[in-house]
Amino acid sequence: MEIIGVIVAGIIIGLLGKFVAPGSRDNTPIWLTILCGIGGVLIGWFIYTAFGGNGSPGIDWVRWLIAIAVAAVLVVLASTVTGRNTTTRA
Repeated sequence: MEIIGVIVAGIIIGLLGKFVAPGSRDNTPIWLTILCGIGGVLIGWFIYTAFGGNGSPGIDWVRWLIAIAVAAVLVVLASTVTGRNTTTRA
């Protein structure tokens, strides 16, 4: 059941990361955005626990903000690697 939660959270976090990520090149495929979101959730939770985060009762906002930030970085990296430049040079 936990893997389904990570996948659903990864989809949401990936889309939030894509929204937060700056840049005009937004031609990253949706499947890559979702993978970046899942990676952001997993890496973000690892970073959170590595720095002493042990959760709190209710919603742990710090953990989710770290996951969104990591997903945004992964989306920016993915768009840099796979993005196509739409401007033409004369």
